[in-house]
Amino acid sequence: MAAFSTLLLSTALVVFCLRGSLPSWVFASPLPSGAARAEAADIPDYVSRYGTSHVPMQPPPKVWLHSTEAYLPADWAAQLLHTTPQVNYAPLPRAPTGLTLDDLDRFNGLAPDPKTIYLTAVDDVSKQPGWLHGVAPNATTGQTQGVTSCVIVVTDHGQGSVDAFYFYFYAFNQGNAILGSEIGDHVGDIEHNMIRFQDGRPQVVWYSQHSNGEAFIYDVVEKDGQRPITYSAKGSHANYATAGPHDHSIPDLNLPFGPVQDRCDRGRLWDPLLAAYAYRYQPASQTFVPGPGYNPLGLVLYRGRWGDQQYPDADPRQHKIFDLAFTAKYVDGPTGPIDKQLDRKEVCPVNGLPCIIRDLLGA
Repeated sequence: MAAFSTLLLSTALVVFCLRGSLPSWVFASPLPSGAARAEAADIPDYVSRYGTSHVPMQPPPKVWLHSTEAYLPADWAAQLLHTTPQVNYAPLPRAPTGLTLDDLDRFNGLAPDPKTIYLTAVDDVSKQPGWLHGVAPNATTGQTQGVTSCVIVVTDHGQGSVDAFYFYFYAFNQGNAILGSEIGDHVGDIEHNMIRFQDGRPQVVWYSQHSNGEAFIYDVVEKDGQRPITYSAKGSHANYATAGPHDHSIPDLNLPFGPVQDRCDRGRLWDPLLAAYAYRYQPASQTFVPGPGYNPLGLVLYRGRWGDQQYPDADPRQHKIFDLAFTAKYVDGPTGPIDKQLDRKEVCPVNGLPCIIRDLLGA
């Protein structure tokens, strides 16, 4: 969600989506044989020692998508094929055509505030065009063929403290239902997890969910080997530690019942390892160093939004419950990785809420 979910905050849990272009301890265990790639520059050598010597080989982590999930992992690049840049519901002035993930950031300078730029669907999304639904993972391998749906960003704070962010992309977010009305739908959906490492060891995991989330000590989360398992909520793609219902109407509480529920189960397995872009973030210059292989810089430098602007009240597709602003059916699309506080001091992002690091699941 976007606007509505600023009031309805949630708990979350993660699985690490991976690619071998980053150090193995970022993933808390080494990549499978044949999947490892060269490490990014300026990473201490203990990283590879830990990955190869101290942790046994483990299978890559898996994401449990909901059994009836209609909006599956989607391709970052494909989103550009089905959208056009707009500002205030009008074409972005002087916008170049044919941009790709390599140079998408060229849009940034064409509006006083890049966050007012919206990659707006060329189709009527209320008609449910096929591209909204993403790609189902292979039933055997968990791979989404031809789709890159994950971005990994590593921030080194010095003195052995390193944050690894894992961003998951979907073409559409289906909101929750309140009083029989669906609210919080938006084009483009980006959820993320951040793992804080100290001296190459995972310490705490931040679980993004809607506009908030929760932090847990790494040792308490459910794992496959050394890597956490995530349950992705139906429609909203919020990540939880366990299957079942999760109410997120009260900030910093994860309840099994309530008026605004996400639902998770063991539906389809998704392995993000098999398709991810990877970068190292440099806070001082707010720039990115791409990992080896193809890792397009425009994707992470773009400061605009990955979906439509909230539809105006006059739009026949829009609906609000009792005309309350936070109950809009369609809301703004999300901003991308660069807007997710990649140089945060606490594990939690700064959003006016306390940063609680939990040592019990479900707390």
